[in-house]
Amino acid sequence: MKTPDELYEEREKRLRDAIELKEPDRVPVMMGGGGSKEGRLPASLSFYNIAAFKAATIKSILEFEPDVYWAALFDNPGIALEALDPKRTKWPGYSLPDDIPTQHIETESLLEDEYDLFLSDPSDFILRYHLPRVYGSLGPLAKLPPIRTWAMGLPTAALVSPEFLKVAEVVSIAGKAMLKSREVTRGFDDEMAAHGFPPFSHGGSMAPFDQVANTFRGLNGISRDIHRRPEKLLQACDLFANWNIQGIKAMAGIKRRGNPRRGILPLTRGSDNFLSPAQFKTFYWPGLKKVLLAMIEVGTVPILFCEGNWTSRLETLGELPKGKYVCHLQHFTDIARAKSILGGHACIVGSVSPSLMELGSADEVDQYCRKLIEVGGKGGGFILSRGESYAPKYQNIKAVSAAARKYGTY
Repeated sequence: MKTPDELYEEREKRLRDAIELKEPDRVPVMMGGGGSKEGRLPASLSFYNIAAFKAATIKSILEFEPDVYWAALFDNPGIALEALDPKRTKWPGYSLPDDIPTQHIETESLLEDEYDLFLSDPSDFILRYHLPRVYGSLGPLAKLPPIRTWAMGLPTAALVSPEFLKVAEVVSIAGKAMLKSREVTRGFDDEMAAHGFPPFSHGGSMAPFDQVANTFRGLNGISRDIHRRPEKLLQACDLFANWNIQGIKAMAGIKRRGNPRRGILPLTRGSDNFLSPAQFKTFYWPGLKKVLLAMIEVGTVPILFCEGNWTSRLETLGELPKGKYVCHLQHFTDIARAKSILGGHACIVGSVSPSLMELGSADEVDQYCRKLIEVGGKGGGFILSRGESYAPKYQNIKAVSAAARKYGTY
């Protein structure tokens, strides 16, 4: 019987070979840490009982035995959220039923005519405009004088007023809840390594366009900006690209087990569903490419989690250096076209559709995986994923792992 260290290195090598466009012993399998429909615990658990959620995540990984896992234990305790009163988030166990996933509400914390205000002093804008608009309990921050005036003297009188003392109390409650949560989640990857399982990602970054869209402007706002304020939008994207690169360089020196180091980027607004090809190349790709090249430069393999349909973007993705990145494609993207364009240039992750995982039979999943492996796995450079299903059937998760072993041997 192999030791956990031997299993860890075996799985790491299988993944590394795929990333480097080689043929491993077999196609590696990547799975999230969520359990099956039959054994799934309430979604509210991750907000109100992180220890139980962590235990369930570990149990799921040990049960289904992927080669690598993607299981984010978010430090987002419900107590902290309740104290902060976020206006953009509804979460299970509080504003949603226990078994409904978190919902994001699109709002604009940066108004259309405030780009100059934001670009001239981003930190001041975030403190005095963004945070009060996003968190109900932080509303008094909008009454603070501009940060640039603090050099002449702190606004101490304002900070000891009853409403600011209440802000301090709220931040204290949220901060203590966060620290308590992190005591539980800290060292999760090390715990899984002790069981012989490496993580799919060791961190990550974001596309600058997504940061502007998701954090500040919302879908409606960003859609207008493309036509009405393209120059300002590009300036904001460039600002976030530079901030991301600073963070990437700072994190590069932190030692983490795993070879190579990997970082995932959830690409939420870059698909065919949101932007035309011309808009993608003008607004989305330049900033994203800068971030990706910075990751590659410091030895991190970017994992592009391409949400939605990226079929028309595949040629553009081929501009990145050969064998230095991973394209994680959802079922919307044509896997055959992806292999024909990126095969031999970039590692591809092929995913099973959520509807099939939740409603299909094990035989249907088996044949779907077989096709993915036959098309995407030819010649190496391929990873099989169970997809992003919220409540997949137990037998279907098992079918994904079995298919990799049945059809994915080289």
